Amino acid sequence: MSWPRHLSAVQLFVEQVARSPAACALVCGERTLTYRELDQAANRLARELTGRGLAPGTRIAILLDRSPEMVTALLAVLKAGSAYVPLDPAYPPERLAHVLGNARPAAIISRTALLGLLPVGNVPVVALDVAASSIDRQDDGPLPIATAPEDLAYVIYTSGSTGVPKGVQIPQRAMVNLLWAMRSQPGIAAGDTLLAVTTIAFDIAVLEIFLPLIAGARIVIAREQETSDGAALRRLVQEHAVTLLQATPMTWQLLLEAGWESTPGLRMLCGGEALSRSLAEKLLRGGGELWNMYGPTETTVWSSVLRVASGDGPVLLGPPIANTQFHVLDEGGARVAPGDAGELYIGGEGVGLGYFAAPAQTAERFLPDPFSTAAGARLYRTGDIVRGTEAGRGGQLAYLGRADHQVKLRGFRIELGEIEATLLRHPDIAQAVAVVGPSRLGEAELRAYVVLRKAWPPRIPDDAVADLKVDLWRCLPAYMHPAAIVPLLRLPQTPNGKVDRNALSAPAPASGEEPASRTEPVTQREGTEQRLAAIWRTLLGTNVVGRESGFFALGGHSLLVARLLVRIEAEFGVRVGLGALFAAATLGAQVDLILQQGGTVPAVRQAVQLQGKGSRTPLFAINGTGSHYYRLATLLEAAQPLTVLQLFDPAVPGTVLPGSL
Repeated sequence: MSWPRHLSAVQLFVEQVARSPAACALVCGERTLTYRELDQAANRLARELTGRGLAPGTRIAILLDRSPEMVTALLAVLKAGSAYVPLDPAYPPERLAHVLGNARPAAIISRTALLGLLPVGNVPVVALDVAASSIDRQDDGPLPIATAPEDLAYVIYTSGSTGVPKGVQIPQRAMVNLLWAMRSQPGIAAGDTLLAVTTIAFDIAVLEIFLPLIAGARIVIAREQETSDGAALRRLVQEHAVTLLQATPMTWQLLLEAGWESTPGLRMLCGGEALSRSLAEKLLRGGGELWNMYGPTETTVWSSVLRVASGDGPVLLGPPIANTQFHVLDEGGARVAPGDAGELYIGGEGVGLGYFAAPAQTAERFLPDPFSTAAGARLYRTGDIVRGTEAGRGGQLAYLGRADHQVKLRGFRIELGEIEATLLRHPDIAQAVAVVGPSRLGEAELRAYVVLRKAWPPRIPDDAVADLKVDLWRCLPAYMHPAAIVPLLRLPQTPNGKVDRNALSAPAPASGEEPASRTEPVTQREGTEQRLAAIWRTLLGTNVVGRESGFFALGGHSLLVARLLVRIEAEFGVRVGLGALFAAATLGAQVDLILQQGGTVPAVRQAVQLQGKGSRTPLFAINGTGSHYYRLATLLEAAQPLTVLQLFDPAVPGTVLPGSL
């Protein structure tokens, strides 16, 4: 495939600016930017960076919320000839600190309000709010070309098997090859609108941000509070007539739970983890196009795409994209026979430059390519076990699993060793193993098994569990937290002395008794409570549901909350607000909420007491919804009051939301 190898992604963007300067490039909330306005804003910020001595060839970290400024910053760093290092404000401070310390950026682009998340130290800061007047004075005209194809475009950090994240280095030519291939298939044109839902710290955001901008299409940036809310995403898709949406299976499921259905003309890109046939069939019902995307971060986002047709068998991986080669090899590095299983190795233009400041790990995964005649060509060893099938013609493969202990869960790549290393920091844990297995509802979940230095079976004391959770929240993002921590006397072993992960059983349900049966008539409240308890039991996979039971204490999380809202509306004809649901976390409180609503839309509760009593100085948290602070409330002592000030509620129309605080 012919492609502009000599150009960078921002040069492709600039060419598009010349073709459609007045076209809408970006929408975020009530704000819009044309191609000309976005280009000029990026030029001004790029000149601010170079004017501060940030020469081409440096690395610049970006810590910003989801906003037009986030996109501007990405473009500006590349225009200045540097590479960007994306940081997510939602990640724990310790993880952000590691990335910052390892990447050693020449500067950080952020806002004053976010800088408290980072140990900035001596790293120069470009705070967009503080530097606004200086940036506005910069020339917004075209910039000279400052990059070459082999120059670094970005360094993005993934979960690391050694217990610390590792930075994947992607060059300009690999990024351009991806965008050019995706422009053709699944395809994008100037009339398209793409809804961007992914954090820039996850590599699939590269497609969401840059692909529309090289094709004259429009990006709609979903804000933080919208990305995890199925109803809010559904409204964005409908309001903006979205034609292209890329998401993980978990996000697609979230949309379906909110009552969304695909439409003809919509291209649905699904990747990040295996796409099940059942989910594929649900997505195809509405008539849209469904594409299965596959690729490791180390080979630049996506290495294969395949349009999925309705059927019965497993969803296959497509053939490699342009200028990419797949090799299925055995343990000796030889090609396997057709139909045999082997490990997938990827070669071609998408292969990255290795891990930043980690030569040993780079040498382990990035190997000389014996099948290529190009100088310096390398293969990336994926660790994915695949097999060609009779149904998989044209290079299609069946995905069989992982060769190591790296997993994909809810779209995120997770090194189980990183979770284990975090648990082992606790002084009372002698051994730790993390696995992915089915929950009681049949969905995949993370679980951890630990051998304690103290004899505490059959359960870990509450104070020890609290300590472990504090460690996990401080060190790991939420998607890496085990759903259960199970104590064992010893870990099961295979005959060769390795941990037998297959022998680790699922944790037993919490003990308890069902409420006693009764024959006398029930009151309206009792009937509502019984019906709601039945919904809880189905969602949470437990029989232990009482009036004072807490939804989150029994294992509820954001996806289950979305399902709960849908089930309540279907069962009772009552629309409950997300914020109100978090404020009424017990079964009894939710029964009160249902009985009080009477089918009306609840007003925004701008102050929600997650923990209302106590003698200590009260804490007030300002955030989108109480959900972000619910776990904090469970870890605080009873004497510590905690009130959340809510700025929005996704369940109500935007016109009734508070305009200021």
